[in-house]
Amino acid sequence: MNDTRVKKLKEFLDADPADSFSRFALALEHLKTGDTGTAQHHFEYILDHDPEYVGVYYHLGKLYQSDGNAQKALKTFTNGIAAARQASDLHAASELEQAISELESEGA
Repeated sequence: MNDTRVKKLKEFLDADPADSFSRFALALEHLKTGDTGTAQHHFEYILDHDPEYVGVYYHLGKLYQSDGNAQKALKTFTNGIAAARQASDLHAASELEQAISELESEGA
Protein backbone atom coordinates (compact mmCIF):
# COMPACT_ATOMS: atom_id res chain seq x y z
CA MET A 1 0.00 0.00 0.00
CA ASN A 2 1.29 3.40 -0.91
CA ASP A 3 1.30 5.18 2.46
CA THR A 4 1.57 8.62 0.88
CA ARG A 5 -1.41 7.92 -1.35
CA VAL A 6 -3.43 6.51 1.56
CA LYS A 7 -2.60 9.54 3.71
CA LYS A 8 -3.70 11.92 0.95
CA LEU A 9 -6.93 9.98 0.33
CA LYS A 10 -7.72 10.08 4.05
CA GLU A 11 -7.14 13.84 4.02
CA PHE A 12 -9.61 14.17 1.14
CA LEU A 13 -12.16 12.12 3.08
CA ASP A 14 -11.63 14.14 6.24
CA ALA A 15 -12.41 17.25 4.20
CA ASP A 16 -15.37 15.62 2.42
CA PRO A 17 -16.63 12.29 3.78
CA ALA A 18 -19.09 12.08 0.86
CA ASP A 19 -16.26 12.00 -1.72
CA SER A 20 -17.00 8.64 -3.33
CA PHE A 21 -14.04 8.83 -5.69
CA SER A 22 -11.51 9.19 -2.86
CA ARG A 23 -13.28 6.55 -0.75
CA PHE A 24 -13.29 4.14 -3.71
CA ALA A 25 -9.57 4.75 -4.34
CA LEU A 26 -8.86 4.17 -0.64
CA ALA A 27 -10.82 0.91 -0.72
CA LEU A 28 -8.76 -0.24 -3.71
CA GLU A 29 -5.56 0.53 -1.79
CA HIS A 30 -6.79 -1.69 1.04
CA LEU A 31 -7.63 -4.45 -1.44
CA LYS A 32 -4.06 -4.36 -2.73
CA THR A 33 -2.78 -5.30 0.72
CA GLY A 34 -5.43 -7.92 1.40
CA ASP A 35 -7.28 -5.80 3.94
CA THR A 36 -10.63 -6.89 2.54
CA GLY A 37 -12.59 -5.95 5.66
CA THR A 38 -11.64 -2.29 5.43
CA ALA A 39 -12.13 -2.30 1.66
CA GLN A 40 -15.58 -3.83 2.10
CA HIS A 41 -16.48 -1.21 4.70
CA HIS A 42 -15.61 1.60 2.27
CA PHE A 43 -17.40 -0.06 -0.66
CA GLU A 44 -20.54 -0.58 1.43
CA TYR A 45 -20.39 3.04 2.60
CA ILE A 46 -20.33 4.18 -1.02
CA LEU A 47 -23.19 1.87 -1.93
CA ASP A 48 -25.28 3.18 0.99
CA HIS A 49 -24.54 6.87 0.35
CA ASP A 50 -23.96 7.07 -3.41
CA PRO A 51 -25.72 4.17 -5.16
CA GLU A 52 -25.15 5.84 -8.52
CA TYR A 53 -21.38 5.28 -8.18
CA VAL A 54 -21.33 2.41 -10.65
CA GLY A 55 -17.76 1.21 -10.08
CA VAL A 56 -18.48 0.03 -6.56
CA TYR A 57 -20.85 -2.78 -7.56
CA TYR A 58 -18.29 -4.95 -9.31
CA HIS A 59 -15.65 -4.77 -6.57
CA LEU A 60 -18.10 -5.22 -3.70
CA GLY A 61 -19.77 -8.12 -5.48
CA LYS A 62 -16.40 -9.78 -6.02
CA LEU A 63 -15.60 -9.38 -2.32
CA TYR A 64 -18.88 -11.04 -1.40
CA GLN A 65 -18.14 -13.78 -3.92
CA SER A 66 -14.66 -14.41 -2.51
CA ASP A 67 -16.16 -14.61 0.98
CA GLY A 68 -18.51 -17.35 -0.25
CA ASN A 69 -21.62 -15.18 -0.13
CA ALA A 70 -22.90 -15.90 -3.63
CA GLN A 71 -26.40 -14.53 -2.99
CA LYS A 72 -25.09 -11.15 -1.83
CA ALA A 73 -22.70 -11.10 -4.78
CA LEU A 74 -25.52 -11.85 -7.22
CA LYS A 75 -27.74 -9.16 -5.72
CA THR A 76 -24.89 -6.63 -5.85
CA PHE A 77 -24.05 -7.44 -9.47
CA THR A 78 -27.73 -7.30 -10.46
CA ASN A 79 -28.26 -3.95 -8.75
CA GLY A 80 -25.07 -2.72 -10.40
CA ILE A 81 -26.39 -3.59 -13.84
CA ALA A 82 -29.48 -1.49 -13.17
CA ALA A 83 -27.33 1.42 -11.93
CA ALA A 84 -24.98 1.12 -14.91
CA ARG A 85 -27.85 1.12 -17.39
CA GLN A 86 -29.40 4.11 -15.63
CA ALA A 87 -26.06 5.90 -16.05
CA SER A 88 -25.78 4.69 -19.67
CA ASP A 89 -22.54 2.92 -18.76
CA LEU A 90 -22.87 -0.08 -21.03
CA HIS A 91 -19.29 -1.19 -20.44
CA ALA A 92 -19.86 -1.50 -16.70
CA ALA A 93 -23.18 -3.26 -17.30
CA SER A 94 -21.40 -5.76 -19.54
CA GLU A 95 -18.68 -6.41 -16.94
CA LEU A 96 -21.33 -7.00 -14.29
CA GLU A 97 -23.22 -9.38 -16.57
CA GLN A 98 -19.97 -11.27 -17.10
CA ALA A 99 -19.44 -11.40 -13.33
CA ILE A 100 -22.89 -12.95 -12.95
CA SER A 101 -22.05 -15.53 -15.63
CA GLU A 102 -18.85 -16.43 -13.81
CA LEU A 103 -20.68 -16.65 -10.51
CA GLU A 104 -23.33 -18.91 -12.00
CA SER A 105 -20.69 -21.14 -13.58
CA GLU A 106 -19.25 -21.67 -10.08
CA GLY A 107 -22.58 -23.17 -9.09
CA ALA A 108 -24.20 -20.28 -7.28
